[in-house]
Amino acid sequence: MVRNEARRTALLDAAIDVLAEEGARGLTYRAIDAKAEVPAGTASNYFANRDELMSAVMMRVHIRLMPSDESVAESLSAPRDQALSLKFMHDIIKRADADKACYLAMMELRLEATRRPDLRASLTKTMAEGIEFNVAFNEESGLPGDRMAVMILYFAMTGFIYERLTLPDAAASAVDLDEFVEVLVDRAIG
Repeated sequence: MVRNEARRTALLDAAIDVLAEEGARGLTYRAIDAKAEVPAGTASNYFANRDELMSAVMMRVHIRLMPSDESVAESLSAPRDQALSLKFMHDIIKRADADKACYLAMMELRLEATRRPDLRASLTKTMAEGIEFNVAFNEESGLPGDRMAVMILYFAMTGFIYERLTLPDAAASAVDLDEFVEVLVDRAIG
């Protein structure tokens, strides 16, 4: 069978939506086909089993969560200071707000990884590579802060986004978004 890359991407995007809406238990070939509005059996022709599907979804999530090269280049035209680090943190929140389904799908993948050792190994590798990419990007771009500062920002932002997406009213009443991000960057980078 000839694989259509655009259709494969559409199926993965549909799988992300299903994960965000129904959770891992709702992620079936039938649900993906329905969400993608393709004939029944299409998803199973592209992904031989659930592990292959989950791995492909994980990679698609990472692609969708990355900022565009143009956006990064534009940001890096500014002075490499704490204000730029603050801008990058706000950009992460803007991307989370713009693509909530993707972040929710990532949370579902993380939860599913606690029950599926193969997915856990694959996701652990992908996330570790992502963390190292962020540390290297910070260093190579001449941004302020060392490895520990990047780790503090990563884990705090991950938790903050999790709260905003799962219990937005609680997060909003607990802290002002702009103030939180500003204080976080200030304390992490100092």
